[in-house]
Amino acid sequence: MLSKKIRNILLFGSITAIFAAVGYWNISPERFLDKPVVQVDESAIDYYATNAHSVQFLPDGRLQYEMTSDKVEHLKATEVTLLTNPDLNMFRGTEFPWHVQSEKGEVNPDGTQVELIDSVRITRFDEKNRRTLITTTRMTVFPQQQYAQTEQPVRIDGAGGVSTGIGMKAYLKESRIHLLSNVRGQYEAR
Repeated sequence: MLSKKIRNILLFGSITAIFAAVGYWNISPERFLDKPVVQVDESAIDYYATNAHSVQFLPDGRLQYEMTSDKVEHLKATEVTLLTNPDLNMFRGTEFPWHVQSEKGEVNPDGTQVELIDSVRITRFDEKNRRTLITTTRMTVFPQQQYAQTEQPVRIDGAGGVSTGIGMKAYLKESRIHLLSNVRGQYEAR
């Protein structure tokens, strides 16, 4: 008979060999290959809302703006929010709001900038019920600063005339508009 020491060595050696064999069979070659990089779909929407309505107030409790949109979609990868038919009333704490509309819009991640796209219309009536209408194809609005700008052709229909130009800076709080280039005006004599 084998000595006790040799028997223990053979027993532990057999157990070790069995564990090594089982471990070897569990290892697949795919584990050692580089894992493919997961592609993030830039257009993946993580949430959306239909018939959305948003209201924001000034610190003193007066209405700052009210916005509705047929559809709001939030893109997960870029944190940008897409708007369909946005309709915004910027009250500026007054009773005569700027009424802003377009076919599409994009809001940056922190909500400080809204890019209005296609058929952009900004309308305002003053205390004498005179209408000012600004139309363009694309405009960037900064709601907190009550400021809007564009580099596209602009048309302004106001009381007593029409002005056109390329590029615009609109200071909505002061109701002041600057056309940047190729400015033309047509005015009605009274």
